[in-house]
Amino acid sequence: MKRIAQFEKVSKERFMADFKDSFNEYSEDEIAAIYDGMALPKRATSGSAGYDFYTPITINLEPGETVKIPTGIRVKMEDGWVLKLYPRSGLGFKYRLQLNNTVGIIDSDYYYSDNEGHIFAKITNDSNEGKYLRIEEKTGFMQGIFVEYGITFDDEVDTIRNGGFGSTTK
Repeated sequence: MKRIAQFEKVSKERFMADFKDSFNEYSEDEIAAIYDGMALPKRATSGSAGYDFYTPITINLEPGETVKIPTGIRVKMEDGWVLKLYPRSGLGFKYRLQLNNTVGIIDSDYYYSDNEGHIFAKITNDSNEGKYLRIEEKTGFMQGIFVEYGITFDDEVDTIRNGGFGSTTK
């Protein structure tokens, strides 16, 4: 296996601002404690391809409900690689848990963004069976898989990213 990346937490200040934007009912002290208790993504077994991302708080979703989760995580990876994000298989199978963009794509240069490369997940309980979804705090809800990619022979892009979602087309 190639070792091509390293997960890190974003700064406490970045996490607190982003968390407050999604969950404004938490106090500064509560958000700081959540940040301090966060775990970096990891694989569950030596044969796992996916790195599990964990919820910073307990998430409750009625069928059709959506929530934006600031993970507090960023990733530094070698050029030529991308981190692809998917719901954990069991949650997708049992509850039709969906990432709102279907597959999250984290480019290698996202690490250097103004938002520190903070990885977010917007998830929806897309249950068509009326199933209520509860994901306990510090439980894996999403998995990230590193994939190597190539570019075309005539590619001459030299633009540098400076932003988050959708910034590469601006």
